[in-house]
Amino acid sequence: MAALRRGAPGLLQLTLALIKPDAVAHPLILEAIHQQILSHQLLIVRARDLVWGREACGRFYQEHAGRFFYQRLVEFMASGPIRAYILAHQDAVRLWRTLMGPTQVFRARHAAPASIRGSFGLTDTRNTTHGSDSVVAASREIAAFFPDFSEQRWYQEEEPRLRSGPVYYDVEGGVHCVARGEPPA
Repeated sequence: MAALRRGAPGLLQLTLALIKPDAVAHPLILEAIHQQILSHQLLIVRARDLVWGREACGRFYQEHAGRFFYQRLVEFMASGPIRAYILAHQDAVRLWRTLMGPTQVFRARHAAPASIRGSFGLTDTRNTTHGSDSVVAASREIAAFFPDFSEQRWYQEEEPRLRSGPVYYDVEGGVHCVARGEPPA
């Protein structure tokens, strides 16, 4: 049922957002990206910091195996901590991809200088962020980073409450919550 509902008009859509090791290593950049997420009304459904092994990175980026950048990308993603988010918005995939900017940092700096990659990207591999390119990819990628997350259960239980609001960002928990009365100060 979730597969049918997740693209329905008015419902919140989920996407995976990764903050790569180059940004996580710099707390001010990590915080600036976090603030971009919040200021563009993307809801943070789940968040976690992790260190990703080469084998897991290789599986995740398997579609790029054999391409000139594959090994460099795998090694880089396994080089340090990353932050993974599940974000929600009525148009989460498109909105997050727009905030990230073009994959190629040179293009991002010229075509979308205020984008995350235009502002903080270093190279095409060290381009600060990753985002799902479709709703189908988002489901697959979310499952890879949040294996205990049930998209179907989220659409049945959490999505209707978050969509109908009001919501607030719980700084301590690092996610958006449904407000019951006044949100905590």
